[in-house]
Amino acid sequence: MRAEALLLFFSFSIGIVTGDWNILSYTTKKRDHHQHHAGISLKNYCESWRINVELNNIRGFDVVPGECVGYIGKYMTSTQYKVDVQRAAEQTTLFLTNNFRLGADGKDAWIFDIDDTLLSTVPYFKKHQHGAVLGCRGATTNSTSMEQWMEERSAPAVEHMLDLYHEIRARGLKIFLISSRREHLRDATIDNLVKVGYLGWTDLILRCAEDCYHAVANYKTEKRRKLIEQGYHLWGIMGDQWCSLVGHPSANRTFKLPNPMKKAL
Repeated sequence: MRAEALLLFFSFSIGIVTGDWNILSYTTKKRDHHQHHAGISLKNYCESWRINVELNNIRGFDVVPGECVGYIGKYMTSTQYKVDVQRAAEQTTLFLTNNFRLGADGKDAWIFDIDDTLLSTVPYFKKHQHGAVLGCRGATTNSTSMEQWMEERSAPAVEHMLDLYHEIRARGLKIFLISSRREHLRDATIDNLVKVGYLGWTDLILRCAEDCYHAVANYKTEKRRKLIEQGYHLWGIMGDQWCSLVGHPSANRTFKLPNPMKKAL
């Protein structure tokens, strides 16, 4: 069945936390009744789900609803996704043009996430269709398999982000990469970043064993706090997940790239 193949094709592991929320069991009967009378299509429903994840209205989910994985997977490889990323990059440039003035202390800084912000993991899901486990609550991803793929150093740059990265560097900001990748992936991560053209960052911050005991959002907030304690002025944060953007201290501005599917490692 084509829908099932798409589920295996794009089975991103979803959510920041694990909870009991299950949209399939909670809404199916009620939704079917309203769709029948209101003419709401599956595409309407899945697009609404995607938008509300991006708006951070839907939280604490385990997986993309099974009937929407194919639709959302198509979005992640679509022209619309590329245009959405481009718009985010353009707005970042506009913000810096209108607001940024380089300080004399060399402490102006910008933070990037890595996966699906600078490097795309979409090819992983094209290559590892067998790496998915389809269960009664949807599809999940084998994190060990993904880390093995990361060791291959083959992730391409997210379109439009390489130019933005170098533009921000050219403005004189120090770039910090704060990722939920684990420390044992440091060499592979550096090699992959350099291979596709990302150079000259000030620090690459990965999760050590102690960090893995903390939620991703708390880990990234703590790393920002330490940068501020070192005297850095955080002008912006760019990431594809809310866990990269929420919490205090933050930055002058945050910019979220679209990604309704991925779970932080």
